Amino acid sequence: MSSTQQTITRLRELKLVPMADAYDMQLQQPKLHDVSFDDRFAMLVDHEASEREARKLKRLIRGAGMPELASFEDVEYKVNRGLDKAQLASLASCDWIRRQQNLIIQGATGVGKTWLACAFGQQACRLKMPVLFYRASDLYGSITESLLDGSLPALKLSLSKPSLLILDDLGLGEMNQHASQFLLDVIDRRMRTGSLLITTQYPTDQWHGFFPDPTLADAILDRVVHQSHRLSLKGESMRKTMARKKMQSS
Repeated sequence: MSSTQQTITRLRELKLVPMADAYDMQLQQPKLHDVSFDDRFAMLVDHEASEREARKLKRLIRGAGMPELASFEDVEYKVNRGLDKAQLASLASCDWIRRQQNLIIQGATGVGKTWLACAFGQQACRLKMPVLFYRASDLYGSITESLLDGSLPALKLSLSKPSLLILDDLGLGEMNQHASQFLLDVIDRRMRTGSLLITTQYPTDQWHGFFPDPTLADAILDRVVHQSHRLSLKGESMRKTMARKKMQSS
């Protein structure tokens, strides 16, 4: 085995696979043989670093559990949607997450709340911030299951760790006393560790009705609402719009 092949094998053993691949490609490009060692080595390091960044982004997005592959590059700005480009650009910086503030996206069903929440989630992942997505009704079910099998502390910890917790469709599903207390505990922790993004069909002045205990409702709303940026989506259902476009193009 030649010394170059030994080097490639050694790089792979050290789990520097992208660097090994890049080195192998360099050997097959005669023009690069005239480039200085320092410059060629810098290329290898840059390739390894960029591949690691890409893998980390994939892990963060996969671990977030978001149902949509969404990004701000694909946002549709229409007058009747109520989206302000300047506000969205400011929020896309994710500074509100760094400041441990919250975001509420409110609007009727089908207007793109979940999609936009996933766009914020993906943007946070791009900025190396861990994200976790939960539909509110699924979370209530997980809380009940965790109560039964004794894994409630582990669930609480998993919800407290990410920089951004997305709670989708608040107001759908039945929230009992246990779920309310659990949610208060999680939100109380997250005030010191991260941010919350909530999507909902209902304006905040109707949120009290979601909770069985008015005292818990007051405590939760006080922690969430007063530290939140807000986006209000308008217009007709995006699902109906997409279905109409498909029919017109077929």
